[in-house]
Amino acid sequence: MFETYKNHVLLHFIILLFGFTGILGKLIDLDAVSMVFHRVLIASVSLFLFMVILKRPLKVQNRARFIGICLTGLVVGAHWITFFEAVQLSTASFGVLCLSTTTLHVSWLEPLVMKRKFSWLEFGLSLIVVLGIFLVTEEFSGNQLKALFYGLTSALLAATFSVCNAKFAQTEKPSTITLYEMIMATIAIGVLLLSTGNFNAELWQISGEDIGWLLFLGVVCTSFAFLVIVELVKHLGAFTVSLSINLEPVYAIVLGILILHENQKLGLQFYFGSVIIVLVIFANAILKSYLKRKKNSSNMAPDQSLDA
Repeated sequence: MFETYKNHVLLHFIILLFGFTGILGKLIDLDAVSMVFHRVLIASVSLFLFMVILKRPLKVQNRARFIGICLTGLVVGAHWITFFEAVQLSTASFGVLCLSTTTLHVSWLEPLVMKRKFSWLEFGLSLIVVLGIFLVTEEFSGNQLKALFYGLTSALLAATFSVCNAKFAQTEKPSTITLYEMIMATIAIGVLLLSTGNFNAELWQISGEDIGWLLFLGVVCTSFAFLVIVELVKHLGAFTVSLSINLEPVYAIVLGILILHENQKLGLQFYFGSVIIVLVIFANAILKSYLKRKKNSSNMAPDQSLDA
């Protein structure tokens, strides 16, 4: 009983860390590209050390899959850059809420990649999330419009690498997949900075406070959080973990109010849209669980009648 309670507390601590990621986009005084470069560099090194210490496998099964994982690393890097661009142009709460449209893209991407049946339920609920996003945007001009573009692009990229990772995870360890994605993202962003003339001494001239936040972002919010969430899925189950992660936007909004005082910048329309998004996210998880149980019970019915 105590072990289960401890795991639930740890799960919500990890979700709080995920929500805090958007806050760090405001606290760290770096542009989005430089910030993500340092994040993936720190995450690569720390995750590699964690895996060596914990004796996790480092080898990918075949070359084609390794290339696929590396290419997905480019998508992960682009996702984080666009996410932090959205946060810096608007608010941390807005950036996280834009990511809620990830489910819309997963609803049509997953059937293509995973060869599963298209779900009209997921697609319909995702359209309601889009309505919520338009409500939280409040105005469609200037930086807010740019933030919306970056936020929605970030969600599309998140859906892309999530679906790809689900396919890779059928044969590879999640920690191994993440390690090579982080390494590839580091290399790609490093090349981008080099080609634009920004890979210079200024890139490494970071204040002590920003170094602390970057280490927290790379080690705690990325490497540590990922390894812990994988373990928690084993103990609590995938449904419990995925349902709880839906609280991330709520935690992000609360943290934004407490730390950044974002309530002074956001109106009633924003919070109305936020409530719609969060309710739809939970409805999606609950309805899918209900339909799955209903399907399982109907499949068992013929067998039970034969036994009788």
